[in-house]
Amino acid sequence: MSQALVMVVTGEGRGIVAINYLHNHAAAEEVAGYIRQQNGQAVTIQADISQETDVLSLFQLVDAQLGRVSALVNNAGTLERQARLDEMDATRIERIFAVNVVGQMICAREAVKRMSTRHGGGGGAIVNVSSGAAKYGSPGEYVDYAASKGAVETFTVGLASEVAEEGIRVNAVRPGFIYTEFHAKGGEPARVDRGKGSGAHAAGRSTGRGRKRDSVASVRGGVVRYGHCYRCVRREVAVVGGTLPAAKRSRT
Repeated sequence: MSQALVMVVTGEGRGIVAINYLHNHAAAEEVAGYIRQQNGQAVTIQADISQETDVLSLFQLVDAQLGRVSALVNNAGTLERQARLDEMDATRIERIFAVNVVGQMICAREAVKRMSTRHGGGGGAIVNVSSGAAKYGSPGEYVDYAASKGAVETFTVGLASEVAEEGIRVNAVRPGFIYTEFHAKGGEPARVDRGKGSGAHAAGRSTGRGRKRDSVASVRGGVVRYGHCYRCVRREVAVVGGTLPAAKRSRT
């Protein structure tokens, strides 16, 4: 009998899932309720992933309540109101990187400690959530957020090679424009529907086809299970990292 998948999803699966949230407990419980309806087991755990002590507590609670983690979806992220770089202060930039980069790395570290065969684990999968902003830079809006997501992709490529021989697959998913409340935090709730731009916004404009969060969730699930994406749509969702040299790939 195969061991049940124990997954940690930060910021918000099927099987046994720990859903981390910072403020929105109701949304986390809604996701947990859906998982339970599908005969899965889910718990919600409040934690600020920008704080190392919270991350340690999160994984310790999962160990105690669900068992050894075998999958991590690094989904938690944040941004600030749209601004140019010359309008940003260091506190804002540090806050973005604390969640989007440092937080993801600390969560991945704790997952590796539990999954890696080097530490007695049985392997697993890590999916880091990036953004199309990493490719286009979000000029005039949030270059700090874009830079943090670029760091996530670089981290993904490096970690994928670092733990490939220890039974862990590491990938990143790079969604395009998604209909969520995330854009309201940036000061423009209808950002997805602003299909055409000019000047500073042209490089990052929408393709005119925003996606629902479910379409990205299904891609993340596929990457967790198989390490690649069968449903990448147009250029709005991409997968980076997690590849192995041919010699290693032939043995997997």
